[in-house]
Amino acid sequence: MNFYLDLHTHTLVSGHAYSTLTENCHYAKKIGLAVLGTSEHAPSMPGTCHEYYFSNLRILPSHIEGQRLLKGVELNIMGQDGSIDLDDRICEELDYCIASIHSPCFYSKDAKVNTDAYINAMKKSFVKIIGHPDDSRVPIELERFVLSCKEYGVLPEINNSSIASTSFRVGAFDNVCMLLELCKKYEVDVIFGSDAHYCELIGNFENCMRAVQKVDFPLEQVVNTNPLKIKKYFKIEVE
Repeated sequence: MNFYLDLHTHTLVSGHAYSTLTENCHYAKKIGLAVLGTSEHAPSMPGTCHEYYFSNLRILPSHIEGQRLLKGVELNIMGQDGSIDLDDRICEELDYCIASIHSPCFYSKDAKVNTDAYINAMKKSFVKIIGHPDDSRVPIELERFVLSCKEYGVLPEINNSSIASTSFRVGAFDNVCMLLELCKKYEVDVIFGSDAHYCELIGNFENCMRAVQKVDFPLEQVVNTNPLKIKKYFKIEVE
């Protein structure tokens, strides 16, 4: 299976990861990824970088160590209204934004509240991916969530880290399988994300593939495997 890109990766700048950006680029090139995205946690996550980090990403070249690089962010959704923790102007200058719920920034046990939060975040034009919507501790109304992803052209993420045996997220594998079943039913594309916090985890989608195979999800709907889909969502050419 050819995987062309991984857009959910972190460096030591996020405060709880262990590799540099150059190390990440070097490893991505080594394993043959066409595109690597860097997506540090936005400022409300404890220990991460200041907003100036994201506004200054423009100084980075388009290739590092010969690896094509996209500059992004993993935004924190801050409430039911879909508010985020980085200025819209900065987000609009980035190549893409992931929007995620993290308990240090926002937490609710109410599925309607969480679903509203995701949907309101999706309405922002720069949000391209909803990160790890798979934790039973943060329940969502799955069908409404999937239909909203389709309406707003946003990709739900299948997060390899969430469904690893070492994951702290509750019920993630079963939730991912239910999500994939609905995405198959409604013909909604998905994206795999390694959520790598160490360089050698970049491009590792073993757990994602386990879920896809369990529900017989069509691989042509996985953006990472389909150059035409990549171009549709991210406006980049992939050979």
